[in-house]
Amino acid sequence: MSIVGQIEKKTQQRVVKLFRDTLKYDYLGDWTEREGNRNIEEALLRKFLREKQGYEETLITRALHDLDKAAGDTSKSLYDRNLAVYELLRYGVKVKLGAGENFQNVWLIDWKNPERNHFAIAEEVTLPGGDTKAHSKRPDVVLYVNGIALGVLELKRSTVSVAEGIRQNLDSQKKVFIQPFFSTMQWVMAGNDTEGLRYGAIETPEKYHLKWKENRAVENPLGRALTQLCAKPRFLELVHDFVLFDAGTKKLCRHNQYFAVRAS
Repeated sequence: MSIVGQIEKKTQQRVVKLFRDTLKYDYLGDWTEREGNRNIEEALLRKFLREKQGYEETLITRALHDLDKAAGDTSKSLYDRNLAVYELLRYGVKVKLGAGENFQNVWLIDWKNPERNHFAIAEEVTLPGGDTKAHSKRPDVVLYVNGIALGVLELKRSTVSVAEGIRQNLDSQKKVFIQPFFSTMQWVMAGNDTEGLRYGAIETPEKYHLKWKENRAVENPLGRALTQLCAKPRFLELVHDFVLFDAGTKKLCRHNQYFAVRAS
C-alpha cells in the first residue's frame, strides 16, 4: 500500500472505531474479498424480523420478496426504485399468508424503538460493475440497519477535497458501475479530517451536498458530524421524518430545517 493509501486507511480505521466504540454499531468486517455483497443482507434482516419483531417465517419470506422486487426492478429509474424501497421502509410491507386472509404489516425497521434495531457497518464493501468492462467499486464504509444498506461513506485524506469523495459516490451510481446498490440508500456521505462531512441523497449533484452545523465538544470535524448524524435515534429520525421525494428529485434536510421542525 502506498503512503497515500496508508494515510486514508488511518482515517478509515479511526472512523470505524468511532462507529464501534462511540456509536455502538456492530462491525461486520472488511468485505473486500467477501462474495455476494448486497444492499439487502438477507440473513441479518431475517434474524431481526424473526427474533426482534416476532414474525412468522412465511410472512418474512413474502416481505423479503417484495423488498427485493422493489430494490431490484431495473426497468425503473434509480429514483423510482429508491422511492419504492423507502415506502416499504417507512410504512411497512403489506403481506398476507393466503387468499382470504387479511393483510399484515411487516415492519422492516422498528421506528418507535431505535435501539431494538441492529445497526452495523462494513468496510471496503466490494461490488462488481454493472458493465463487464467496468471496474468493481468499493465503498469505504456502509451503514446497515437490520441488514439493509441505508448509508454510504467515502473517506479522503486531509489534503484531498471532500468533493473527490462526492464524485466517487456519483460515479458509483452510474449504470455502468454499482447503481443497483443505491436503491436502498438514504444518506450518501463523503468526508475528510479538515473539511468534515458533506451529505446528500441519491443523485444529488456535487454543488447541492450539505454540511451539518451543530455545536458539540468534538474537535475533529469529521468525527463531530458523524457522531451527530449517525447516532442511532438521530439517524432513524432523519430517515423517517426528513426525506422528501419531489418530482424526480430526492432531498434531505439542512440542519436549520431539522432544528426548526424539532422546535415547533
